[in-house]
Amino acid sequence: MSKTKGRLTLPSESNFLEETKEIIDRWGADALRDSDGTKLDDDIKNLDAKIYTTYFVARGHNEFAKDHMEECQQLYIMSKHQTAFSGEMRISFMDGYYEEQVIPDYIHDPKKWWEVIDRTTGEVVPVDEWSLDQEQHQVIVKNAEAFHDYTVSLLVYAIWDPTQMYNHITNDWGDKPHDIPFDVRQTASGNFAKDYLKQWLIDNPQTDVVRFTTFFYHFTLVFNNHRKEKFVDWFGYGATVSVKALEEFEAEYGYALRPEDIVDNGYYNSTFRVPTKAYRDYMDFVQRFVAKKAKELVDITHEAGREAVMFLGDNWIGTEPYGPYFESIGLDAVAGSVGGGATLRLISDIPHVKYTEGRFLPYFFPDTFYEGNDPCIEADENWRCARRAIMRKPVDRIGYGGYLSLAYKFPKFVDYVEQLADEFRLIYDNIANSKPYCGLKVAILNSWGKLRSWQTYMVAHALWYKQTYTYFGILEALSGASVDVSFISFDDIRKNGVPKDIDVIINAGDAETAFSGGSEWEDNELVTTIRRWVYEGGGFVGVGEPSAVHKGGHFFQLSDVLGVDKELGFTLSTDKYFTTACEKHFIIEGRDAAFDFGEGMKNIYALDDDTQVVEYSNHEVHIAAHDYGKGRGVYLAGLPYSQENTRLLMRSMFYAANKESELNKWYADNIDCEVHAYPETGKYAVVNNSCETQQTKVYDGQGNCVEMTLEPSAIYWKEI
Repeated sequence: MSKTKGRLTLPSESNFLEETKEIIDRWGADALRDSDGTKLDDDIKNLDAKIYTTYFVARGHNEFAKDHMEECQQLYIMSKHQTAFSGEMRISFMDGYYEEQVIPDYIHDPKKWWEVIDRTTGEVVPVDEWSLDQEQHQVIVKNAEAFHDYTVSLLVYAIWDPTQMYNHITNDWGDKPHDIPFDVRQTASGNFAKDYLKQWLIDNPQTDVVRFTTFFYHFTLVFNNHRKEKFVDWFGYGATVSVKALEEFEAEYGYALRPEDIVDNGYYNSTFRVPTKAYRDYMDFVQRFVAKKAKELVDITHEAGREAVMFLGDNWIGTEPYGPYFESIGLDAVAGSVGGGATLRLISDIPHVKYTEGRFLPYFFPDTFYEGNDPCIEADENWRCARRAIMRKPVDRIGYGGYLSLAYKFPKFVDYVEQLADEFRLIYDNIANSKPYCGLKVAILNSWGKLRSWQTYMVAHALWYKQTYTYFGILEALSGASVDVSFISFDDIRKNGVPKDIDVIINAGDAETAFSGGSEWEDNELVTTIRRWVYEGGGFVGVGEPSAVHKGGHFFQLSDVLGVDKELGFTLSTDKYFTTACEKHFIIEGRDAAFDFGEGMKNIYALDDDTQVVEYSNHEVHIAAHDYGKGRGVYLAGLPYSQENTRLLMRSMFYAANKESELNKWYADNIDCEVHAYPETGKYAVVNNSCETQQTKVYDGQGNCVEMTLEPSAIYWKEI
């Protein structure tokens, strides 16, 4: 039986009453919810708990959608590249796509809305030079240049919602109808969305919380002909496109978008791409529309006396919780899936809502809950990673999703979550919304800035992919670190300079990506501004290929700050003498583990003898430090997430900021342990982030040091 109660949302399902009552008592749940594929019957809705009901705005209404197939959501997709071998060629533009998900739009004139591009020259093929074979789904190019590469960019209709498709396939739902997504920008669909919600609220009086999943447009997720994910971008605006949207955009902005502005050479404006002006304009256009339409539904919900909660996933595109229009929607709360510390902070830091809720893993689906598997392993890993972030900024509620009847068959898992729920409530009560001690103010610098707070480096969100990209380790490390984290863009610095309260800037990523900056670093004023800021006392930490664009005889435009550059082959004739690593350095002090730079970065070399080479192996520099006026630069080759790399990043930041003496103010010398202090409440916590017993020295912020033994995964609360 749970020792405490509240702050937990439990999934349930029909014909599972007695078991639901048992789990409510054991986990201390105070709210019940349905999931995609489950419903709550009246007996369960009558239990003493707040009732969340999943609500799909733009899918799950096939009775309407089938009568308005011309209002289905649309996407631009691009065919495979095809090489011409003679004067006429046929391009099968649906090759590799799954026609149960997307079908070509032959309703709107392809000659106006499609593009055939000679990718060898980059030129658009004139419309009178190609024709269409609708039966074969082929474009015939008449006078193709031999051995030139061609593609077709085409509009398609989405006839199966990709999240339901994923769930359908995962759970083997057989002949269950495919949810057809429709576009609320269209007249009939827009009116239906409002009218249906009004009636639904009347028909569902027991619903306390409408859990919008989400609003209108799904992130870009396209499947291949094998029913596997072909392209997924959790930030993609591809599914917001329609002829009406393109026409309204042109009327407002005074210029027309090309299909290429959306398909982007087949990169589809991935969040890794430095965004173009056209794409930024289009995103802003969609965000304003979504905020306005979402507010209409939230207002209807509030008028009916219910709460409006948005699930940060599925059809979340355009809501942008860190964007300029989110507050205007008027939501009560946001719920999201927690894949680790960074995704926890992505949810918990969201402004302008009354509360936030994290849905923890594993999802109660048969791909995890099957005979012979132990779901506690995934649950414990997920919890320990997320708990670091909770210690800094907790969500207000936790929960799970899926089939409770599956989880119920695993008593060990039920026991585990019972303990986890009590621990969460204890943490929450002890922190009491107070601000934790922060030793530094750190800014992540990239093309997106605040808009992508805690979303930098993500390929996709928790349920879809694990974030294994090397640089994602930076966010995971920072999510539970005793530093204040902000996100700034290159445009922010251009307009306002570096904020005065920033101690350290981190720029990390591969060259030419939005995260490293690519062409952004061709701006002389930007480079000068950051150099001056470091020279006057700022700290700069570069990871991977920071400030990378080939210009002026350097690849790293801040090579003078970092003291290193990357060999591109152009300076092989120049000797590199500076290869001797320091015997000791603050950045690696006390480290006895092997270094892990992940994919790392090859061919980095020190520029001069005033560069402190901290780690050198395989004939290349992996860690370096460099004084620059009153400030410092630090270079790291890569940073996948681990306890060792979390400590490496912390020491690098404090060194760059010239604040080495402050690192151990609230500190545990064992890398598997951390100390979190809450001066406003007069408490601090010593946490064991591992599943093994640990011994550590603990510094209590007052200059005192004590030895402690911490049980596996334990938290010890103490008075300051």
